[in-house]
Amino acid sequence: MLHILLLAAGRSSRMRGADKLMQLVDNRSLINTMCKRALATDHTVTVTLPVDAGARHQSIINLPLNIVPVPDTDLGMSLSIRTGINALPETATAAMVLPADMPDITTEDMNVMIATHHTAPDAILRGTSADGKPGHPVIFPRNCFADIANLAGDEGAKPVIRAFTGDIQMVALPANNALTDLDTPEEWAAWRARRSH
Repeated sequence: MLHILLLAAGRSSRMRGADKLMQLVDNRSLINTMCKRALATDHTVTVTLPVDAGARHQSIINLPLNIVPVPDTDLGMSLSIRTGINALPETATAAMVLPADMPDITTEDMNVMIATHHTAPDAILRGTSADGKPGHPVIFPRNCFADIANLAGDEGAKPVIRAFTGDIQMVALPANNALTDLDTPEEWAAWRARRSH
């Protein structure tokens, strides 16, 4: 069974004191919205959070999620992915890895990725923009989990993708859904302005 791994342990360091995962999207915090979109696929959802998650944790506490605390989040995204993958049960045959700060990724986008996974269960699948630029989510088959467990640094799982000798498939998602992540107040303001038109 494929599991969805939402990465929500980052520090929002470029938000100048605000928490990007607590920004409102569809009238709820972004982390709540992304968890609900993931749960709507009817797959098990695991979320990585900082140990001192506070408001993020409160925002999703009533949802049926597996919450995994990540110590030392300053060590980068790789630690978050590693901790999340190591927390998945033996029954997990694949993991869809998705940073939680990507507000354009929809349940439908996740379902497109999952449907493609069913046709190519041994491939790494990478979401792309409509014109083919690689982004997120990324689905890793179970035979990648050991390599993910050895990740270090802040490059995420890119080294695992680069080293993979099997089939890697790109899955086109609408517009720039696979690319939009918002790290600064200015990016959030621009995104909201585009969305309101």
